[in-house]
Amino acid sequence: LGGPDPLDYVSMYRNLGNPALNVPEHWHYVSFGLSDLYGDNRVHEFTGTDGPSGFGFELTFRLKRETGESAPPTWPAELMQGLARYVFQSENTFCSGDHVSWHSPLDNSESRIQHMLLTEDPQMQPVQTPFGVVTFLQIVGVCTEELHAAQQWNGQGILELLRTVPVAGGPWLITDMRRGETIFEIDPHLQERVDKGIETDGSNLSGVSAKCAWDDLSRPPEDDEDSRSICIGTQPRRLSGKDTEQIRETLRRGLEINSKPVLPPINAQRQNGLNHDRAPSRKDSLESESSAAIIPHELIRTRQLESVHLKFNQESGALIPLCLRGRLLHGRHFTYKSITGDTAITFVSTGVEGAFATEEHPYAAHGPWLQILLTEEFVEKMLEDLEDLNSPEEFKLPKEYSWPEKKLKVSILPDAVFDNPLH
Repeated sequence: LGGPDPLDYVSMYRNLGNPALNVPEHWHYVSFGLSDLYGDNRVHEFTGTDGPSGFGFELTFRLKRETGESAPPTWPAELMQGLARYVFQSENTFCSGDHVSWHSPLDNSESRIQHMLLTEDPQMQPVQTPFGVVTFLQIVGVCTEELHAAQQWNGQGILELLRTVPVAGGPWLITDMRRGETIFEIDPHLQERVDKGIETDGSNLSGVSAKCAWDDLSRPPEDDEDSRSICIGTQPRRLSGKDTEQIRETLRRGLEINSKPVLPPINAQRQNGLNHDRAPSRKDSLESESSAAIIPHELIRTRQLESVHLKFNQESGALIPLCLRGRLLHGRHFTYKSITGDTAITFVSTGVEGAFATEEHPYAAHGPWLQILLTEEFVEKMLEDLEDLNSPEEFKLPKEYSWPEKKLKVSILPDAVFDNPLH
């Protein structure tokens, strides 16, 4: 299936599978155009034969062939084209272990397969071409419960579990859009493995784009210096280069939390060569993952705040326990980046280097970027108080949590509040 642009091309093949390995017959889709096809700077900058070709990867997808099906469905090609356009427009690349929150059946049916994980294609090994190296990343369709498990733990761990369940993917991770049960319903013992993995490893999800905001309660709202920006003249100061770079790195594994199946333009920086699923050290750093030179913050001063009010929509708020249990209790950080503006909120633990929030001043801001340092003792307290966030069916909005002794307030608000620029 092809079009006028190189990113529009997807080849489709009938794969007979491997009966000896219990791999069923399926349709195999392979993109071409994300890598450099020409080597003449027509689409991609040619940087030599030793580095990545173009974006360094092509996408693949394996769809179970239904009985009597004589031709491959075309919707997987359209799905892959959508992901390719996201890569071209944002210049954010994918890596094995990444997840994509899609929030809609991949084939526009009533299927429970509504999200994606990415991993190495089991048959197609990296290829050295005259224009650089190309790897093949396979899209794997998953249920919402499996996506949440990948967020709370890591994508590679869930992919390994999917490989052990033939009807959920098997060794070649073949997507079956008619699968009606999650791997946890098929084998309840797998949930125990996820829980143990979270307890041992923490979460590899270091940030998400979200509907969020924050207010400085330390001063009256009519103060000329808005809580989310430093004003120079009459123009609000936007996030600095260093801030943007650091936030970008925290968002490498977290794509947009949204009700629509659209990927966000996280930023315009290419991320070739980054390992999205490395094992973080106990002592994390806001700067350790940065792939660009650190830019000083001369034009923005750090402000210490006495009291803050955090605001999230329900879906973003539901990730707070993950942030606390899976990230901060493991000495890491977690960032919410607003999809409606420049606002960002980063939670950090006492072990994180490079943070401008400290134990003495736990709330600190660089323009619209707020950092909140939480001690392990306070994290445990918050987890107890926020327990009802894990039961969305019983949740009624708006909902407010307050810790007066810490001068911290968290509100969970309807989506409409964040769609109004005057919120």
